[in-house]
Amino acid sequence: MNMKINFRDYKKEASNWITLATGEFYPDILIDACNLYQPVLELFGQLLKTSESSIRLFLQTSEIKQPWMRIQLARVFRKYVSPNTPVEMLKKKTKAQWICDEFGKGFRPIVEVQKAFSTRSMPDEALCTVLWEYKDRGQKGYDMTERMFALLKTKFPEFQISGPERAGRDILLGEVFRDYPKPDRPVDFIIQDNDNILAVGLARYDSDRGGAQEDDRTGGYFNAAKEFLEYATNNKLKTKVIFVNDGPGLLLGSMWNDYSTLEETSNSIIVLTLRMILERLTKEWLTKQ
Repeated sequence: MNMKINFRDYKKEASNWITLATGEFYPDILIDACNLYQPVLELFGQLLKTSESSIRLFLQTSEIKQPWMRIQLARVFRKYVSPNTPVEMLKKKTKAQWICDEFGKGFRPIVEVQKAFSTRSMPDEALCTVLWEYKDRGQKGYDMTERMFALLKTKFPEFQISGPERAGRDILLGEVFRDYPKPDRPVDFIIQDNDNILAVGLARYDSDRGGAQEDDRTGGYFNAAKEFLEYATNNKLKTKVIFVNDGPGLLLGSMWNDYSTLEETSNSIIVLTLRMILERLTKEWLTKQ
């Protein structure tokens, strides 16, 4: 294995070095999507009929006790009533009144919402399809990290590989390094040899990236790497930083070049796709002092 080969050298054959997650075909998903979300739309319609205002409609949706149903209702509410309000904000039950106070003036009038809702079929195939897309959001990333953990554990059985293999709580660096300057900095995995932390890592599946999203992702990585390596230098640590990214998004825009530049900023950084792990990530690099 020639460790002089870097991420940039793979660009000419980049498409051969990424893995693709499986997807679902349209309109094959329609039956399942409509079966799953018809009860959501029916309940939204009932709440719509009993609400004298859009603010009252939102407050009623926020009072639903079942978390899954409440989140789906929030998504439907956003589509019909308040497209400018982030759905993550709408999902926060404890902030319902605050959201109404801050954003209620921009809610679509209840009469217009009722009129728009009544023009759609039940179930509304278009809206069910949109909601179905939310259902599997993050699934590709979970599949990738599960495969990544399997590869790492196979290649380095002598090391401890920790972190959420699918969904789960990220590792916070403040829990690993007591005096870390940004204790809530999350990482996806850690490689260690007993008490010696060899590497911290971030893993993402990029299904479709570009523009501002592209800049945000790589910019965030640059900041995280700089922050950690400064800490490592100040504390005389030899801990490395690993970025595992995969998916067709790597082939879009400047993503490959940006990740290449990231890797080239330090000998303690490596950028990998799943297919590169066995070839490029070595015990010698991880343990190099």
